[in-house]
Amino acid sequence: FLPSASPFIFRKLAGCTLFITGASRGIGKAIALKAAKDGANIVIAAKTAEPHPTLPGTIYTAAAEIEAAGGKALPCIVNVREEQQIINAVEKAVKTFGGIDILVNNASAISLTGTLETETKKVNLMMDVNVRGTYLTSKTCLPHLRKSRNPHILNLSPPMNLNPMWFKNHCAYTISKYGMSMCVLGMAEEFRGEVAVNALWPKTAIHTAAMDMLGGSGIEKQCRKTDILADAAYCILTKPKSFTGNFIIDEVLLREEGVKDFDVYAIAPGHPLMPDFFLDEKKLSRSQHEGPDGAKVNTESGPAKPSSPVAETFRVIQGAMSEEYVRTTQGVFQFELSGEEGGTWYIDLKTKGGSAGFGKPPVTADVVMSMSSADFVKMFTGKLKPTLAFMSGKLRIKGNMTLAIKLEKMLTQLNSKL
Repeated sequence: FLPSASPFIFRKLAGCTLFITGASRGIGKAIALKAAKDGANIVIAAKTAEPHPTLPGTIYTAAAEIEAAGGKALPCIVNVREEQQIINAVEKAVKTFGGIDILVNNASAISLTGTLETETKKVNLMMDVNVRGTYLTSKTCLPHLRKSRNPHILNLSPPMNLNPMWFKNHCAYTISKYGMSMCVLGMAEEFRGEVAVNALWPKTAIHTAAMDMLGGSGIEKQCRKTDILADAAYCILTKPKSFTGNFIIDEVLLREEGVKDFDVYAIAPGHPLMPDFFLDEKKLSRSQHEGPDGAKVNTESGPAKPSSPVAETFRVIQGAMSEEYVRTTQGVFQFELSGEEGGTWYIDLKTKGGSAGFGKPPVTADVVMSMSSADFVKMFTGKLKPTLAFMSGKLRIKGNMTLAIKLEKMLTQLNSKL
């Protein structure tokens, strides 16, 4: 396997027909364009036929790009909430291209809201698009997929991590995404030996129109391009159908395939990246287990063991950033953490707006703090006073001590949110 920048020796998806939901923009379109370069047939099953006031692209503009890339395109108006529209598009695809080899369930709805803040119509939308839409599209395509030489279903959904922190802030969204993952779990077993069924999820935030709406301006610097998912999807879809039942993280797979340069996927190479939802750091490095057919499967189930949710802590810190904190602190803090969620993290309370996340800070740190990740979480949740941590040797501080004391004051204000 070679990254997208390199020409492929074999056009592995030439003549294959891919049915991709939500392919008019974003991740779905990126996967379509990657396959189109091989000369694949792409069914663009999406609902945007007229230009959207704020979102780029329609099924027709996507079709033009796919044809230009070397593929054949069939744009179909499909709202996955409408079963008849799915059935019509599948029939049209089979009539046009003679069958369906690959289904990519990419269409998704998101609302990162708490239980009391999520309107019923939003709950219905997420359950209808994410769970029901994925289930019905799979059901409708399966009779045709079973006739293919190397059929695949790929759902853009996460590994099922039952750590409560992934449920508490957006319960409805989590249920709906895990519903897609449960389709993988069930259908992979039900159609084992006939159709490969896998899930793909990004390790970091991916820059799409949806991410711009969720994260606001400047968020793109913390994201990767959709190309990384397109390359990972291509790798999965060109594997034999015995590769099934896997919950795949894009970067983990590409590293296994020999990709070393991940800067090519970054919007702003060198800038710290935002970790995606549903991934605990320890899960990414934990080795996966091989199934009876040699495919790698994640056998973890049940609630995650209590771990230091460093990534979640930084997500909350990022959300709590304010001009006031930046104005009154004027400092950049680097954290060198050891233990399960080790690595370098930072809080920038000097640059306009402030930022926090994984990696080195965008500018040189004024204070470098070294401690274990477990003690870091205790400190940020008020269970361990920074002064006590310092006095007992659990925390080592290099740099400006006055700023370190300022951070302690900010922590007491943040504790209620963590």
